[in-house]
Amino acid sequence: MNELKTLNTLLKRFQNQKPIRASSLIISLYGDTIEPHGSTVWLGSLINALEPIGISERLMRTSIFRLTQDGWLESEKVGRKSYYRLTTQGHRKFEQAFQRIYSPNIQTWNGSWLLIIGSHLNPDEKKQLMDELQWQGFATFSTQLIASPCCEKQTLKAILLSLNLEEKVIVFEASSNTQFSNKPIQELVRDCWNLDALSQHYQEFIELFLPVWQELSELDTLDPQSCFLTRTLLIHDYRKLLLRDPHLPRELLPIDWEGRAARQLCRNIYRKLTPATEKWIEHNLESVHGPLPEANALFYERFGGLNS
Repeated sequence: MNELKTLNTLLKRFQNQKPIRASSLIISLYGDTIEPHGSTVWLGSLINALEPIGISERLMRTSIFRLTQDGWLESEKVGRKSYYRLTTQGHRKFEQAFQRIYSPNIQTWNGSWLLIIGSHLNPDEKKQLMDELQWQGFATFSTQLIASPCCEKQTLKAILLSLNLEEKVIVFEASSNTQFSNKPIQELVRDCWNLDALSQHYQEFIELFLPVWQELSELDTLDPQSCFLTRTLLIHDYRKLLLRDPHLPRELLPIDWEGRAARQLCRNIYRKLTPATEKWIEHNLESVHGPLPEANALFYERFGGLNS
């Protein structure tokens, strides 16, 4: 089998982080691998799986403990072995993020905006609201105005209700007027969402993973463990990018938006790595009932279909 030489670069980059963010990587692994394979995994096999990435047994146990304390994971003891799965709350937290990662479709924009006037919010309430709304593509246009071109009204309503702020804000729906130039809107979008910085992050992702794709394109057979480790780091890095990305409509983004190229690259690498990765997973990760079961049907719909 051919071990991937480009994997060394990815491993060194992850290991050079100070501190190593093991908990974030574990969440990436759960979303990408554990959930579609039955949701539960033995801690011992998790330790073995991530040790080559640079996560020691001690760091793994500490990270799992913290994730459990924070409500992400819950455990089940069978004999002397501990098995961990995402809690309902933990699953809900990351579900939307992973839908964004793997979804093949970009919705058509109808030109509408959701506008929020928050003149009655105190500073703590504003911060709390923006922490939730940034993930939904909102940005601050002025001291009192928050806007998004891509948030669903029902989603916004649910957020306001959960924060008990529905009586403290005014919500409008507006639309862009096609009789006027779109350029001022694009410039406003670039500034308010800091698209230049996000573009740079996408470019760095492309520069990091393009050599991986070039190597994969030249190999006929692949080492399963190398594929598993590479896919885990690929999705981990891509997930972190998407947490910064407001997912604005195509019409508001630059024509040469780097996010499109990064997504295509991630999709191509993921498809190439998956057959060997799945073999490694089924032979090396353990559930309560033995080896992890095969991935569910939804898994093979990722990125528009993994078998196509």
